[in-house]
Amino acid sequence: MTGSYPATRLRRLRSAAWSRALHRETVLTPSDLIWPLFVTEGQGVEEPIATLPGVSRWSLDGIAARAKEAVSLGIPCIALFPNTPANLRSDDGAEAFNPDNLMCRAIKAIRDACGSDIGVLTDVALDPYTSHGQDGLIDGAGYVLNDDTVAVLVDQAVNQAEAGADIIAPSDMMDGRIRAIRMALELGGHHNVQIMSYAAKYASAFYGPFRDAVGSRGLLKGDKKTYQMDPANGDEALREVALDLAEGADSVMVKPGLPYLDIVRRVRERFEVPVFAYQVSGEYAMIEAAVAAGAGERDALVLETLMAFKRAGCAGVLTYHAPLAARLLNG
Repeated sequence: MTGSYPATRLRRLRSAAWSRALHRETVLTPSDLIWPLFVTEGQGVEEPIATLPGVSRWSLDGIAARAKEAVSLGIPCIALFPNTPANLRSDDGAEAFNPDNLMCRAIKAIRDACGSDIGVLTDVALDPYTSHGQDGLIDGAGYVLNDDTVAVLVDQAVNQAEAGADIIAPSDMMDGRIRAIRMALELGGHHNVQIMSYAAKYASAFYGPFRDAVGSRGLLKGDKKTYQMDPANGDEALREVALDLAEGADSVMVKPGLPYLDIVRRVRERFEVPVFAYQVSGEYAMIEAAVAAGAGERDALVLETLMAFKRAGCAGVLTYHAPLAARLLNG
């Protein structure tokens, strides 16, 4: 700290709107946003999600329309999550590497609607495809098998790349999956397909509404604590990030968001790589609940929380509030 009162008055720079704008340290724009979208079967279908007020599952035509909306708002990327029909879910999650599955058809619908005007990020994990709701293959005791799961995730990732995905985002938290996926993408000629690794994904209480959205909450047997991280651990997150970067990740993600801003900051300062955060379903739902209760004003809450991600060091944020935020930022 230099200077002393009254020669230095820090309020001097805050005294007018133009001055606050001139001295603003952190800037938030629509290009900092990724919009997560939920895909369902059918035509002309919009299914509101009760635990995510204002968020719906969309059939392919609706997803294509949302992609066009994102382009018009200046949102550079959308993230896709499928609500796989119950009859296609199985213990081995084989629908994940069906080239005609819901995810692959959604990618193609977006490409037909928008060409290369928008990036498409796809989730790699088995929970939308398994009958037991776990992110991987399980043994007789219900334990998620690491190496067997990685082999299946490779097939899922290549399937999505061949359908036209731009960013493969493994959210499963299996050890070694980034290297295996990177090698498969290289061997398959998908040299420019990015990997955004869910490198620090915590076993969080904030995921409930998401599981409703993809239809896995009622299916989940047990919990995910043997592969997702303990919320008490920070140093371990740095080890996870270091391994994923060494294995070929282009960017990394911290999930959830606001409760883990300290992890975002530590990762950004340690590795100086693009760090993203996912403002997850429970975080979104809390803002909406606060608004419904009259405890806060939606626009201000949304922009303040997103600014916090950027200030902590995020290159971008996955948020269900992306279209609202983009409209506010576009003025």
